[in-house]
Amino acid sequence: MRNVISLVLGGGRGTRLYPLTKYRSKPAVPLAGKYRLIDIPLSNCINSDLNRIYVLTQFLSVSLHRHIRQTYRFDNFRGGFVELLAAQQTGNESTDWYQGTADAVRKNLKYIQQYGTDYVLILAGDQLYRMDYRKMLDTHIKSGADVTIAGIPVSRDDAKSLGIMRLDDTGRVVGFVEKPQTQEDLELVTMPPEKLEALGVKSQGRDCLASMGIYLFNRDTLVDVLEKTDYEDFGREIFPAAIRSRHVQLHAFDDYWEDIGTIKAFYEANLSLASPEPPFSFSDEDEPIYSRARFLPPTLMSQVSVDRSQIADGCRIGAGCTIDNSVVGLRSLIGENVTIKDSVLMGADYYETENELEDHRNCKRPPLGIGCGSVIQGAIIDKNCNIGKNVRIVNDLGLEEKEYDVGVTVVDGIPCVEKGAHIPDGWKLT
Repeated sequence: MRNVISLVLGGGRGTRLYPLTKYRSKPAVPLAGKYRLIDIPLSNCINSDLNRIYVLTQFLSVSLHRHIRQTYRFDNFRGGFVELLAAQQTGNESTDWYQGTADAVRKNLKYIQQYGTDYVLILAGDQLYRMDYRKMLDTHIKSGADVTIAGIPVSRDDAKSLGIMRLDDTGRVVGFVEKPQTQEDLELVTMPPEKLEALGVKSQGRDCLASMGIYLFNRDTLVDVLEKTDYEDFGREIFPAAIRSRHVQLHAFDDYWEDIGTIKAFYEANLSLASPEPPFSFSDEDEPIYSRARFLPPTLMSQVSVDRSQIADGCRIGAGCTIDNSVVGLRSLIGENVTIKDSVLMGADYYETENELEDHRNCKRPPLGIGCGSVIQGAIIDKNCNIGKNVRIVNDLGLEEKEYDVGVTVVDGIPCVEKGAHIPDGWKLT
């Protein structure tokens, strides 16, 4: 698979994931207690024997760069790499920031025009799924396509928020409707069950095929399209234009896939992973999800009630705590008699020293972690938060959107405590 280059697009602002993206890029957002979103596409590439990978970055990318640099290293004999391509100013080239996904690739064409590259795989950095890209390459080669796109069956209700494809009997994409809202638009792209089954997927009440935003190009096709147009985005411009002038083939995918582009999607995806039968497993020995090894001690707890939850390494959980349907991230420090329910805790990047703890005591401010007697329910707690005693982060008032000056923002009805926030004893949502 040395003739394939993978490009992971990680340069967007991630505004819909704010405040989780206030201090980091979207692919660097923590996931499932110990991973980051970028680990998903990079692990899929490695498991598919694709080890020539570029990650395109732009906004707030320091933590993403650090994570990739510390995690993904290949041996000297296979020629593999994960390289970061940050927006940069060079001699005679454009000095603009990336204006979109296609523009980001255009500004880095020299990296995909290397000798020996025949195919370019375009991936998003904010999706949760497991895919063998070799199967997609096989579909691409057998169909003789210029471009192959991964598609997943969805219901008509879900189709209204996605890009939906129309196919001919051979699986060639012949039409595309972005977020169809009317019955007339939906009728253009619905497919009978027998046609779906001929593509290798079961209907099960789903009669539309949505774009997953995963594209495989012949290298020369991609270079030609980007050099001859000023299109800035793959989904909105490159893909629809390719349908009209190129052979675009579908690669059907029928497994778990979640686009984690909003606070609500992030919250629900994390909690689903803590269920007794999660829709996505991190424990697949044949196709593991990789992340940085941290060499942390086992989690320490006593007289704690835990149900339907994930608890990562290095945590210390006080007596009398109740943890239900939640994700507890690395190095989480939780005081006694704390209740955590339906919540996502991202943990911490470090343990405080004795001197730091003494400073907190002298200044009467909460140390790193969650103080005794606090209640966290239906919330997201970002990393490195200092939450005092008897704090109540529960949306009792049914708020949809609100921002507080202590680093708490309610988004889609979900209270989010931003990274590094300091919340005093006894604070609650008002």
